[in-house]
Amino acid sequence: MKVLLVNGSPHEKGCTYTALTEVAETLKEESIDTEIFWIGKKPLSGCTACRSCAKTGKCAFNDKVNDFLDIAKDADGFFFGSPVHYAAATGAITSFMDCAFYTNLLGGRNTFYLKPAAAVISARRAGTTATLDQLNKYFTISEMPIISSRYWNMVHGAKPEDVKKDLEGLQTMRVLARNMAWFLKCKEAGMKARVQLPVKEEMIFTNFIRE
Repeated sequence: MKVLLVNGSPHEKGCTYTALTEVAETLKEESIDTEIFWIGKKPLSGCTACRSCAKTGKCAFNDKVNDFLDIAKDADGFFFGSPVHYAAATGAITSFMDCAFYTNLLGGRNTFYLKPAAAVISARRAGTTATLDQLNKYFTISEMPIISSRYWNMVHGAKPEDVKKDLEGLQTMRVLARNMAWFLKCKEAGMKARVQLPVKEEMIFTNFIRE
């Protein structure tokens, strides 16, 4: 099994990376392979709803989103990490996830269906729970089980050395990783036992505006 950890920080080896590394090391102890995917610091376009992905299966903006989707199909679970910018997720990770999840939906990729996910947040001080709520919404609209820890998935610090001193935050990351590993192993056991997947209904779209 393999878990993909997305680093949504403009700093490749900053506080978000430090938290994700704690998760990755714990997952490896559980015999689960990991890969940290950095979205980089180059500008990422927000989704323009051009719908070209419905025809090509790829985002029209050929950037990190397509690189991610090419490897995400083989992942069994996901972590998406973001620092807090103005009490919210960064503009970059927001644009990245908007495009990735929209392309997955319209392109018929089926990348995220029933795959567990968790958000990991880093901040100097505040805005963490708002950012956590924001990222969780991508999972709940995509039929992805959300993995939780014994506290909200966050670490605190202005630099990586500070995060290393946040002992409760690091423990939260380790508990989160073990819970992810447990879920993945249970899912694998269920598949081996031929537990049937949920019955899928055709999507119904309604418009609240009436003539």
